Amino acid sequence: MDYTLLPAVNATLNGMATILMMCGWVAIKQSKVTIHKRFMNSAGICSALFLTFYVIYHFKVGSVPFQAQGTVRYVYFAILISHVFLAAVNTYLVPRTFFLAWKHRDSEHRKLAKITFPLWLYVSITGVVIYVMLYKLYPGV
Repeated sequence: MDYTLLPAVNATLNGMATILMMCGWVAIKQSKVTIHKRFMNSAGICSALFLTFYVIYHFKVGSVPFQAQGTVRYVYFAILISHVFLAAVNTYLVPRTFFLAWKHRDSEHRKLAKITFPLWLYVSITGVVIYVMLYKLYPGV
């Protein structure tokens, strides 16, 4: 298998999750609960696939160093550190939020989703930003 394709696949999955989450947010704001569930379940699937491919890629390839120097390096690592920390937090928050929805514990689900949604959205967006910076803007500078 050509593992070099996985970073682009992962960025695509993160981008799709971002779009699906935003659509799910719009749907729930319009009280379209069934549509909201479909969008959020789809976003969850994209994120789960991302996580699976991410682990496979880094197991097979290892880490890829960021080569650029100067201010952009500090920007990259600030984004990366916040992304990694919040991604770790999301490994609990996202499944817990889904669990509460699945159990129809709507009050708890809404309360936790107000925390989970912006963090999950940030992680998905910054995942794409990290991909672009690492593999497109400064690849092995």
